[in-house]
Amino acid sequence: MKRARVAYAGAVHDATPHEDGLQLADGRVLAEDAVVWLPPVEPLGTILALGLNYADHAKELAKELTTSAKDEPLVFLKGPNALIGHRGQTRRPRDATFMHYECELAVVIGRTAKNVPRDAAMAYIAGYTVANDYAIRDYLENYYRPNLRVKNRDGCTALGPWLVEAADVPEPGALELSTRVNGKLVQRGNTRDLVTGIAELIEYLSSFMTLAPGDVILTGTPEGVVDVQPGDEVVCEIEGIGRLVNTIAGDETFGR
Repeated sequence: MKRARVAYAGAVHDATPHEDGLQLADGRVLAEDAVVWLPPVEPLGTILALGLNYADHAKELAKELTTSAKDEPLVFLKGPNALIGHRGQTRRPRDATFMHYECELAVVIGRTAKNVPRDAAMAYIAGYTVANDYAIRDYLENYYRPNLRVKNRDGCTALGPWLVEAADVPEPGALELSTRVNGKLVQRGNTRDLVTGIAELIEYLSSFMTLAPGDVILTGTPEGVVDVQPGDEVVCEIEGIGRLVNTIAGDETFGR
């Protein structure tokens, strides 16, 4: 089952897909552009994100960095202010010289997880959604360690449109990912190439912190990032999960 959260007529509604757009829980059918899409998970818990979790992307952005099976995953936290929904706008600051998208499979935790072994980890997942986690290379402290204003800017992470129940995604470790900018294919990958897989991530994270229902794990992005400019439409798509549309806007759109 797929479900979303949208704002319409002054209220927040649950919604499901419909051939004419989407259907609210009260039965009303609306066009996709008639609502304001919200992140499909209310951002009340912890948002964890993986850096350099695809070997090809690690080589693309940090050629001096080597990875091995002994390396711990590079994980950082994001605030709820960073999240926006499907069809939202993300600001490109005037001083940015290189800003890029990051198409990622997002894992949503379904029940409290503490010290979970990897062979049981998948049972703790509620579902999956699509994330587009933008980065501005100019703002990095160094070439491979993201700092606060790279990954916690307001509206820098689009999430959605749908939360797909885990039972409807039998092979989350073999999903095609792609990104298109203004219709041109610029990024392609597959979750089978994750350096640290989903079950291993849950095992690792739950070994030192308690994961709670609603927590979100962004699993990383493959190679293929290019600079985006105001006015660009960026579409991130993951097989069986959904198609997330986002637009880049300049400072003037945000009154800056």
